[in-house]
Amino acid sequence: MNDCSNKDKKIIICVSGMTGSGKSTVAKRLADRYGLSYFSGGNALRLLAQEEGYNSEVRGWWETTEGLNFLQQRMGDPEFDKKIDQKMLELAAEGNIVLDSWTIPWLLSDGFKIWLEASPQVRSKRVVTRDSISAEEALKALTEKDERTRQIYKSLYGFDLGHDLTPFNLVLATDELDPDDVFYAVSLVTDRLVFEAPKIK
Repeated sequence: MNDCSNKDKKIIICVSGMTGSGKSTVAKRLADRYGLSYFSGGNALRLLAQEEGYNSEVRGWWETTEGLNFLQQRMGDPEFDKKIDQKMLELAAEGNIVLDSWTIPWLLSDGFKIWLEASPQVRSKRVVTRDSISAEEALKALTEKDERTRQIYKSLYGFDLGHDLTPFNLVLATDELDPDDVFYAVSLVTDRLVFEAPKIK
């Protein structure tokens, strides 16, 4: 593990990618590897959903009818997302953190930003394994979730989630990689560009 606690600069790493891309897994492992804090925008939104009466602790909740209903509610009330995004910006200002977020790469000028790219077909297969639903159900739910989420952020902030990749320092295609391969590749680049590790000869 590379401990950043003695470094003068504040480390901010943002990991993003559509549902099923592996972003949360990579973000957590990066936080462990570098001794950083971890914060998930998605988990924070789930807590807000609980406050609204949703049973969001269910595994794979975002892809359920109830989860999609909460997405619809967010489309009509941007305060949910604004509240979470403000919290993440405050945490970023403190530094030494890995942020698992769809919005922060566009809202924050600082930090090392990673996008994990995966096709809808591969992502739906991963969701099937994770949430124990059929492939058809997974692909339908992901397609609907992607579009509604994209609409929320397009309306709120003006960026096109999943299509506009200009904020990112690293874009990694993950369809042909297993989770360990993805983490190894991301770590290799992060070591070099964020922690200035020497090149492998």
